[in-house]
Amino acid sequence: MDLHYNYNHMKIKATFLDEISHDIPHQNWGEKEWDADFDYMKKAGIEMVVLIRSGYKRWQTFPSEVLIRNENCYEPPVNLVQLFLKLSEKYNMQFYFGLYDSGRYWVDPEFWVNGNYEREVVVNKELINEVWEKYGHYKSFSGWYLSQECSRNNGKIIEMFAQLGHHCKRVSNGLPVLISPYIDGAKNISQYTTETVRTEAVTLESHETEWNEIFAGIQGAVDIVAFQDGHVEYDELVDFLTINKHLCDKYGLDCWTNSETFDRDMPIKFLPIKWEKLRLKLELAAKAGIENAITFEFSHFMSPQSAYLQAGHLYNRYQEYIDNKTRNENGF
Repeated sequence: MDLHYNYNHMKIKATFLDEISHDIPHQNWGEKEWDADFDYMKKAGIEMVVLIRSGYKRWQTFPSEVLIRNENCYEPPVNLVQLFLKLSEKYNMQFYFGLYDSGRYWVDPEFWVNGNYEREVVVNKELINEVWEKYGHYKSFSGWYLSQECSRNNGKIIEMFAQLGHHCKRVSNGLPVLISPYIDGAKNISQYTTETVRTEAVTLESHETEWNEIFAGIQGAVDIVAFQDGHVEYDELVDFLTINKHLCDKYGLDCWTNSETFDRDMPIKFLPIKWEKLRLKLELAAKAGIENAITFEFSHFMSPQSAYLQAGHLYNRYQEYIDNKTRNENGF
């Protein structure tokens, strides 16, 4: 395959919003700080924000009657879903709603063995109905995100994605559905260890076989697939991304990259990534023919007002990169 770089398209178009922050520090922002962050996002060219999860275990982002009744979730002091929808309208952005992740019902082969995906589906279907009834009238409500992340074809992931994706579409008259899986590579390491690599990793052939099966099973239920780009070595990345793009094209899915703005190469988990690494990942995605990038995630790892000082410097380097590209495109 004749691959070529397509820098004109390789900009970060979207970001996740990590409001639960179960494995990175919470920044304790209020409306003022979130408003400022949306402004920074807009200036960086971001057009879409994705709530990575509306709830995790007993924590939630808005006072959901479904989650309080069925999952005994704590009632939050602020309705972040409503705030994000309003800010999305203020800054002319699209908002995608992320579902509830129970952290216990569905199977992730690394951490859980329950495998009760039916319970995960039942709770989320109720939540989808509730959310659409409460917030579906916002013009910024543009789609859905299935929060359950996976890397392999196990744990009934096909059945869960298919049922949840189809239900999102039925309720909302066909709004698009996004997933962001990961590659089971050498850097697929738990955040609870200082290790950064492992000896076992999925092969290109196994990755292609399993995701061909998954995409065949979720066709029509999912529209956008944004694989996380941090779990494989840099010299392997373009090969995996090329497979992802080929499979998405085969099944009529829109292939994005989830270009992570945190660094998986350090024993400290997680800190903002080195700019050179982020640029390399974006350019490798362009080489694979991918045109759109989402990142996890702007507010912690790229925002000038992040708790991490390095994040603001990453923002500056990215803005310089975009400005240089724009000048080159305009012949300056």
